Amino acid sequence: MPIPKSNKIWFNGRFVPWDEAKIHVLAHVVNYGSSVFEGIRCYNTAQGPAVFCLNQHVQRLLNSAKVYRMEVPYSHADLSDAILQTIQQNNLKECYIRPIIFRGYGEIGVNPSNCPLEVVVAVWEWGQYLGNEGIEQGVDVCVSSWTRLAPNTLPALAKAGANYMNSQLIKMEALHHGYSEGIGLDTAGYVSEGSGENIFLINEGVVITPPLSSSVLPGITRRVVIDICHDLNIEVREQGIARELLYLADELFFTGTAAEVTPIRSVDKIAVGKGLRGPITTKIQQRFFQIVQGRNQDHPNWLVFL
Repeated sequence: MPIPKSNKIWFNGRFVPWDEAKIHVLAHVVNYGSSVFEGIRCYNTAQGPAVFCLNQHVQRLLNSAKVYRMEVPYSHADLSDAILQTIQQNNLKECYIRPIIFRGYGEIGVNPSNCPLEVVVAVWEWGQYLGNEGIEQGVDVCVSSWTRLAPNTLPALAKAGANYMNSQLIKMEALHHGYSEGIGLDTAGYVSEGSGENIFLINEGVVITPPLSSSVLPGITRRVVIDICHDLNIEVREQGIARELLYLADELFFTGTAAEVTPIRSVDKIAVGKGLRGPITTKIQQRFFQIVQGRNQDHPNWLVFL
C-alpha cells in the first residue's frame, strides 16, 4: 500500500508540503545508498500522544551517522524537537516517524565528502507492520537463503539504508514463497534477525536472543523487551542460536518499532510449540502494550509526550 500522505515534512529545518519534499535523481543517496535513518512510533495514550523511546532512537540515529562520518548539523535536542514539531504540524495523535539523514546532490563518485548532508523528518498514520491478525495469532516465516551481513563489510550496528538491500532480498524471497517474513542467518550459520526485526526464542521458560555479534541491529524494542523480561522475572540470555532451535523452540517472536511484539507460529512450515501465541510471549506482549499505551508506569522515561 502507498504511504498515506501527511501535510508537512520537516526538511533541513523548515516545513514543506508533502509533495514538495524532493531530491535530485543524481543525489548521492540515490546512486550509492548513503543514508542512515530511524523508525519511531507515536502512540495515542490515555495521557495524550507520546513518542516511544524518542531519546534512544535519536541517539542511535546520531551513532549511525557517526559511523559513516556524517557531520550532522543538528544536535540531539534539535532532532528531538523536529520530530515532535512534525507530529504537531500534521495534527496526528498516533503515527509512524521516519527521520533520515542522507547525502544529497553534489559530486558523482564513491567519495561522499563533497555532497551536502540533508536531514528530513516525515510522519504518517500506520497500523501493524505484519498485520493485526499477526499480533494475536502469530505469523508464518521461513529461514532465508540470503545470509546477513558479514562482519567488517557493512556495519550492522548502524541503521543504514544500504544495509536494507540485504533485507529486501530476505523479505521478497519470503513473500514469494508465501511467508510473512524471512529469518536471516549470520555468516557462521547462527540465527541473526528478520528482514527488519530482532528475534527472540523461548525454551523451557528462558528467553534467548542472538548477540549483537550475529550481525544484529541493536534494536530499541529489543532492549525494551529485555528490560520487560527483567521486570517480569523472566531469565534472558544473549547467545548464539543454531537454526534447528527455531524448530524446537517452545515460542518465538519478533520485535521492532514496526513489528512491535509479533509472535511466530511456524518456521519453514514447522509449527512453533502449539502453533499459537505462547504464554510467555503473551505476558511480554501485554506488558509492552500497557507501557506504550500509557496504562503502565513502570518506565515513564520511555514515553515523551507532545
